[in-house]
Amino acid sequence: MPTEAAMTTAAGQGDDLALLGLLQLVSPALPIGAFAFSQGLESAFELGWVADEASLGDWLEGVLDDGLMRCELPALARLQSAWAAGDVEAVAEWDQWLAANRETAELAAEDARLGASLTRLLGSLELLPASTARGASALPTGAGYVTVFAWTAHVRGVPVRQALLGFAWAWLENQLAVACKALPLGHTAAQRLVERLRPALVSAVDEALGMHDDDLGPVLPGLALGSALHETQYSRLFRS
Repeated sequence: MPTEAAMTTAAGQGDDLALLGLLQLVSPALPIGAFAFSQGLESAFELGWVADEASLGDWLEGVLDDGLMRCELPALARLQSAWAAGDVEAVAEWDQWLAANRETAELAAEDARLGASLTRLLGSLELLPASTARGASALPTGAGYVTVFAWTAHVRGVPVRQALLGFAWAWLENQLAVACKALPLGHTAAQRLVERLRPALVSAVDEALGMHDDDLGPVLPGLALGSALHETQYSRLFRS
């Protein structure tokens, strides 16, 4: 019978492995091509809606409060819980719900392509979910990025709250990387925005975890309009 010390050590190692798994999942080095997408931010630059550090911070806070907090984050929590319960029907329903909330062709393509890339990577790592009792894949056909992210966090043993924080952090880091490439924004300014927005990420996760299903859904008409205009933008660095 293992000693208490051995059990404590094993639990600690499990927590450490979960943390490292989350860091791997949200790393910019993860080869899924997230760097190629701006989620409408490049269009906001072109339209003059975002032009400097202050306006970028305001834009990001708005997208976080009216977008991620009401859509991706609560859906991620529900998806991870569904994966943990083996409820493939709920997984499919939330994956479809997320797809229905992509308001432009570019945003829909981004979610699908990142989901497909992460699925291929998990296949290479032998981390895809097992088939159902009927022989079908537990992962919905063409599963979006949030759905596959939720599975990866689950199989890595990442607690739901930490998975949401990691997802929000990866979003913020990618948006700031976009700004550093497309705006005259230095890396020090980007770090000032990290300091400004870190508390907002925590608050957004708190709010997302307390939301009821009927409260969900993004409220981002400006981002949707900008994203639609980006589809025909003459000069661009990013795919969305």
